[in-house]
Amino acid sequence: MGKALPELSAGDRDRIIEMAWEDRTPFEAIELQFGLPEKDVIRLMRQSMKPSSFRMWRKRVTGRSTKHRQQRPFVSGRFRSANQKGS
Repeated sequence: MGKALPELSAGDRDRIIEMAWEDRTPFEAIELQFGLPEKDVIRLMRQSMKPSSFRMWRKRVTGRSTKHRQQRPFVSGRFRSANQKGS
């Protein structure tokens, strides 16, 4: 069933899940910060959530332009959470 997800601390897992739920945090930001590409974020979400919650999340983010940097309609004014690593 593919390669295993990398070892993540409980805090990192929680933060990735939080970022995945945020409308304005693109998958690319999660990959940049944690090295987890979109397909692995989806796998993590599937493993961490009840099936009904996962379906709700997938419906919410599928096609959402703000979750994919290339589809975002703006360049400036990017939101950064106080919990997000980096400068």
